[in-house]
Amino acid sequence: MQRIAEFQKVSFDRFKIDYLDTFGTLEGVEEIYDNISLPRRATSGSAGYDYYIPYPLTLEPGQTAKIPTGIRCKIEDGWVLCNYPKSGLGFKFRLQLNNTVGIIDSDYYYSDNEGHIFAKITNDSNEGKVVKLDAGAGFMQGIFMPYGITLDDDAQGVRNGGFGSTQAKA
Repeated sequence: MQRIAEFQKVSFDRFKIDYLDTFGTLEGVEEIYDNISLPRRATSGSAGYDYYIPYPLTLEPGQTAKIPTGIRCKIEDGWVLCNYPKSGLGFKFRLQLNNTVGIIDSDYYYSDNEGHIFAKITNDSNEGKVVKLDAGAGFMQGIFMPYGITLDDDAQGVRNGGFGSTQAKA
C-alpha cells in the first residue's frame, strides 16, 4: 500500500469560526474540539477511513445537517479523497451526502479555511426512521483514489476555498 496522505485536525480557531457559522453558538466548542478523532480504518482490509461525528446528532426523516468535522487532509499530488456515507447508515436509513460524493482535492489543504472538511448529510428515510448518532460515531468514510489528467491539460488556477473555488475563468 502506498502512503499518500495524512489526516490532521484544523486549528481550534478555525473550528470555532466554522462551528459558530453552523450552529450560531460556541457552547461546549472547546470540549467538542478536544474530542475530535482523526479518521481511521477499522480493519487492515478496509478501504475507507471512518470519520467520527464530534457531537451528538439526531436527524428526523427529511432533515439535513451541515457537519464541520474539524478534519483536514494533506494529500500527495495525483490523489483525491472521495467521501461517502457509511455503508450501514446508507442501507438502514438512506443517509446520504447531499453532494453524493465529497471530493477533497490535494490543494484544498492550503486554502484559507485550512482545508476544513465538511459534510452535509440528509436522512432520506422513506420509512420514518430516525438517525441518531452519538458523539464519536462513524458517519462517513473516505477513500483515496489516484487520478489522471489529459495530455493537453494546462490548468494554472490556484484554489482558495471550497465549493465553487475551482471554477474555470473565461
